[in-house]
Amino acid sequence: MTNTIRYPLHNLSPATLRDLQDKYPNASVQIELNEQPAEGGLSEEAFWALIALLDWSKTGDDEAVILPVVTKLAESPLRHIFDFKDILSQKLYLIDTQEHARHIGDAAYDEANNQFSGDVFLFARCCAVANGQASFDQVRRNPTAMPKDLEFAPLLRVANEAYRRQKNAVMRYVAAYPIETGSNLEGWGSLDNP
Repeated sequence: MTNTIRYPLHNLSPATLRDLQDKYPNASVQIELNEQPAEGGLSEEAFWALIALLDWSKTGDDEAVILPVVTKLAESPLRHIFDFKDILSQKLYLIDTQEHARHIGDAAYDEANNQFSGDVFLFARCCAVANGQASFDQVRRNPTAMPKDLEFAPLLRVANEAYRRQKNAVMRYVAAYPIETGSNLEGWGSLDNP
């Protein structure tokens, strides 16, 4: 039997949650949001302004490259950290396509290449975002413009590190879009498993 319990999100306290866990120890939770978040979120322009803070003069020291972004984001309202992760996930999702995967250099996707790595492609997509808005827009329109043989996985740590600095805790948040290679089913056509 399925029960539906509705609580306004602002009333869902730790004590209420513990009571529900005690009463329904094997239940799962589904959150349905019926309204848009309040004003004041991180805008697309602000997201790209943060990306522009990546310090490429420190190339070779990934932590130093992302430090200015992490620092600025950690000083921002908490909601901006979540929004950064959501916007990043959207950008990565948009270029999660077979055609983009074909143009990343030596590790490119090819039906005959059994060595294709979804992680390498994810990190290449991170590089496409890390290169800034103009570069990303070009890559989105033209998959052949994907960075070749370049990756930037540390971009995935920015929101988590900013959250850790601000809250002194581990960020436990699922972004708005899945980022794993092959998540964009339309972008991969009928492929079962890239």
